[in-house]
Amino acid sequence: MTVGESRTAAHGLRRAHRAVAAVFGVHGAVTGSFAARIPWLQEHSSLSPGQLGLALAFPAVGAAMAMPLAGRVNHRLGARRALRLLLALWTASLVLPGLASGLVGLCTALFVYGAVSGLSDVAMNALGVETENRLGRSIMSGLHGRWSVGALAGSAAGALAAHVEMDAPIHHALAATLLTAAGLIACRGLLDLRSAPDAEPPPRFAAPPRAALLIGLVGFCAVFAEGAGLDWSAVYLGSVLHASPGLAAASTTAFALTMAVARLLGDRVVDRFGPVPTVRAGGVLAALGGVLVVWGGQPATALTGFALIGLGVAVVVPLVFAAAARSGPAPAQALAGVATITYASGLIAPSAIGAVADASSLVVSFTLVTGLTLGLVAGAAMLRRPEPKSGPSEAGVLRP
Repeated sequence: MTVGESRTAAHGLRRAHRAVAAVFGVHGAVTGSFAARIPWLQEHSSLSPGQLGLALAFPAVGAAMAMPLAGRVNHRLGARRALRLLLALWTASLVLPGLASGLVGLCTALFVYGAVSGLSDVAMNALGVETENRLGRSIMSGLHGRWSVGALAGSAAGALAAHVEMDAPIHHALAATLLTAAGLIACRGLLDLRSAPDAEPPPRFAAPPRAALLIGLVGFCAVFAEGAGLDWSAVYLGSVLHASPGLAAASTTAFALTMAVARLLGDRVVDRFGPVPTVRAGGVLAALGGVLVVWGGQPATALTGFALIGLGVAVVVPLVFAAAARSGPAPAQALAGVATITYASGLIAPSAIGAVADASSLVVSFTLVTGLTLGLVAGAAMLRRPEPKSGPSEAGVLRP
């Protein structure tokens, strides 16, 4: 390769990195835009808290059922075309919940919303891993950090729309239009990966390889702790430690911001120390945070503990997705399996914490969370990077 060709290739990879980072931001912004208008959706459909909780389970159900199809879509269309289509469907699906009426209508809309979310999630993570492989340095943590930034931006815009009393269908139609346009523009710079012409198409539904399942268990532990912190930290401070409403609410914000900042900075740590030591250290930090939450006895101590849990688990899911894509010859299939496990964890965590709390107490619930964070220390070796191979990546063929 000549010097000129090398510079052109390097420029193309930098462009691909910026493009996939923008895609992650758009994906997160859709989630934030939806989440900010959940109170409007509850009031519009006249749902009780229990009915709303049931409806909010359907995005995870739709995602889990659709994710195994991602490998076949990628094979048929190529990675760039597949993500362009799936991301557009995802941004457009933002309008569906606001148009639904009643519990059944909202559940149906959220099932479709979750299904296209899961498909686009697998496609963008697969492209993120391939871009990382070609760059030769860690970028997955930063990509998930961009997702968090997008979610924060989307929720802030949603809060503004709610403040000016804009109905959710109008807000979501405007957001969907802007985000669809942004997504289509971003996708132009992505790597164009296509399966070899003689490659067999993957099955429509196939179990991921065993290695990917073990990797998924590491992700399960991280996402369970993440879901518990996000959904229950404010409740814990208020009901167990009798903190003021303002301080209790601040725990959720602190947790989310800690995770976002840690993900944005996490690639430097991973490049310096490697994924296995990073995840082990994160597991220790998260377990220490759990100890402070459970045995600290003071709101300020628990707040510090929740921040440490967020810091400890922040980079685990990006590293889990990267390890899954490298675990076998079918990256999208392995990614789909691992993503399904992590989505299931996010679905199970809030209700499991509540069930354990009903049977005993929230202190016991977070003792369970603390134990699961130690699973990160035990399972970190599953995220070890393979030795680099020469030649083109197995994920596909790069087209100009």
